[in-house]
Amino acid sequence: MIAPGSNVRVYLACGVTDIRKGISGLSALVQEVLRQKPASGAVFAFRGRRGDRVKLLYWDGQGFCLYYKVPERGRFPWPSVADGVARLTAAQLAMLWEGIDWRRPAWTAPPMRAG
Repeated sequence: MIAPGSNVRVYLACGVTDIRKGISGLSALVQEVLRQKPASGAVFAFRGRRGDRVKLLYWDGQGFCLYYKVPERGRFPWPSVADGVARLTAAQLAMLWEGIDWRRPAWTAPPMRAG
């Protein structure tokens, strides 16, 4: 995936989205539901009803990029509709894209003593 960068703002549309929507339909959702500008340079993430499909919408400065992922197995972790909109970091977006639950990552403990 061509990444938008480490400083990018990421907005996750909680709940489900009609994954059949293309760039125009998702841009309208960004404006009406998320109350953001689609061409702001942020990444907007949407998940389908079954949880096994994700679309990312991103303006790269020249046009819209639409990323679509369907994993071989499993589902993408997603907050409920009641949460509205979630902000993610670029690292959390990378975990989401890989199917890792970005809400509860398993951090490794630092070494007790070195040397």
